[in-house]
Amino acid sequence: MEVEEWEETALFNFQSLLLVILLTICTSTYAHYVFPGIIDRNKENYVVGVFWKCARVGERLSPYVSLACVFMAGSMFMGQW
Repeated sequence: MEVEEWEETALFNFQSLLLVILLTICTSTYAHYVFPGIIDRNKENYVVGVFWKCARVGERLSPYVSLACVFMAGSMFMGQW
């Protein structure tokens, strides 16, 4: 019998999960800046409401989010060596 190899997804790899969360926050914040009506109009919807909440986090905690992005980029850059 052969043992199957499991591929790690973003849900099981902590660094990838943090990267997905940071990218979602940054993308939602930018989308809210460019198209505020679309995000604000759908904030009560459960699926699109997640993006509205991510946009709020990005707007209110922008210095911390940007520092987290810089640290994530540095850790990924150092991990490539």
